[in-house]
Amino acid sequence: MQRVLIIGSGGAGKSTLARRLGSVTGLPVIHLDEHYWQPGWVEPDKAEWSCRVDELLEQETWIMDGNFSGTLDQRLRAADTVILLDLSRWRCLWRVIKRWLNHRGREREEMPAGCPERLSWGFLHWVLLYPNISRPRITGVLDRHAESVDVIRLDRPSAIAAFLRRQGDSVTIDG
Repeated sequence: MQRVLIIGSGGAGKSTLARRLGSVTGLPVIHLDEHYWQPGWVEPDKAEWSCRVDELLEQETWIMDGNFSGTLDQRLRAADTVILLDLSRWRCLWRVIKRWLNHRGREREEMPAGCPERLSWGFLHWVLLYPNISRPRITGVLDRHAESVDVIRLDRPSAIAAFLRRQGDSVTIDG
């Protein structure tokens, strides 16, 4: 594992796993949200974003967390391992709401300056429908890359904790 991509629903714990895995492996962590969003939650131009992702992928080693389906194929071509966090929609929804309550109006560590925590009905809707709409699309893309990338599917906090323990981490994962 030298180039690890972590994907999954909002609230699945992508950024937390990336930080923890980076801590135990020593690999640099790239939070895509931090590179995508501009102050005031402004999105970059698609071509500009694709070029920025290419620049990030040039690093020799990395742990990269984030979905951004428009660049998933290019990231999968560069990755050797994909961790799909596949937790229940209800757990993810609870975590999204809890995160908002804990950070509302403030910037989280993995977010750029000028992007305070926010919550929208659109995002909640996406989290609720993720298992029905986004996950099948993502698994289809993963199937196309199955020969070139190792896919690790983690579907419970206990599976995430066991994975981290195997990597040398001893901290427990909250539900």
